[in-house]
Amino acid sequence: MDSINKNQPEENFKSLAGNEAIEKIRETVKQSSVCFFCTGIKEGKSFATRPMSVQEVDDNGNCWFLSADDSNKNAEIENDSHVQLLFKGSDYSDFLSLYGKATISKDKGLIKELWKPIIKAWFTGGEDDPRITVIKVSPQEGYYWDNKNGNLVALVKTAVGAVMGKTFDDSIEGDIKI
Repeated sequence: MDSINKNQPEENFKSLAGNEAIEKIRETVKQSSVCFFCTGIKEGKSFATRPMSVQEVDDNGNCWFLSADDSNKNAEIENDSHVQLLFKGSDYSDFLSLYGKATISKDKGLIKELWKPIIKAWFTGGEDDPRITVIKVSPQEGYYWDNKNGNLVALVKTAVGAVMGKTFDDSIEGDIKI
């Protein structure tokens, strides 16, 4: 595949699948567990979005959240389970978009497993609060943007390229298939 800029000497597109895709999801969530959780995704329509914190990414790449059963988000998922998660790992790298299906559960074992003390700020009854639900997002596809060699190398390559009038972009991007 051609690079974004035909003057770029390096390959900058790589699709990720299977374990490599799951590891990319884990790496990004580790940098920033907060994402924009989008529901009501319909062509030509505005969608609902809110910040949510991923509690865990499992071995299959599923993202797990805790949410209130009376939230707009849960109602929107009940109406249409298609969701999109948008992550930003840093100002310069680690961007990830995941599209998939969400399911809602009240499994007490999962709630206990995913519970962290800070969550009590939203669920004042603690991990036994009757409003808590677990949302599992199973990604079906996605796209990522990153740099290949870290932010420092990317900055140096960009600066040298600007001085020389050449493209030395250190970016890498590609599809994610689970």
